[in-house]
Amino acid sequence: MVDSPTTLEVRLNARLPSVQRGDRYEDPLAYWLEDRFPGSRVTGGGTLRSKEGEPLVCGIDAEVVGDPDEIEDAVVVYLEALGAPRGSTVALTGRAPREVGSIEGVALYLDRHGLPDEVYAEHDVNEFLDALNDAVDGFGVLQAFWEGPDWTAVYVYGPSAESLTDIVAPLLADHPLARGARLDRIA
Repeated sequence: MVDSPTTLEVRLNARLPSVQRGDRYEDPLAYWLEDRFPGSRVTGGGTLRSKEGEPLVCGIDAEVVGDPDEIEDAVVVYLEALGAPRGSTVALTGRAPREVGSIEGVALYLDRHGLPDEVYAEHDVNEFLDALNDAVDGFGVLQAFWEGPDWTAVYVYGPSAESLTDIVAPLLADHPLARGARLDRIA
């Protein structure tokens, strides 16, 4: 067993603003590390953003105390249980990053200004988000959204990006706020 702290770097392929990153991953990981590996602690976290401000990836840093092999294996299992997206990694000082994550994600981009004024006047984006959440309920989860200068991005994660696309297709075809929307795979 190693008694001196080792740096743990978690990179999450998740498009989450700071508050959602903390609620979904950083805070649970902090409590879990402190309980599972006494003396361990989260030392920071952040979200890399595009030049427009859109969240792109998240990071969490920690100092961990214990056997590096045991820590790495346990953190991978824990992040999988939390729903880490594909393309995420875990790395301990001196080790190559280890892939983690099995869920996939899609980003739905809604036009914020290009639709006719009556569409925005007659339809509330929050009602659209509720309908989207209902559509994916039981299969996926709407984890966050971001309002950019031209688009509102909605980030949805689940076991299969292809299935998420199929599930939301009727809503995108029928809802006036979804005219001109685009759907991108993000994990």
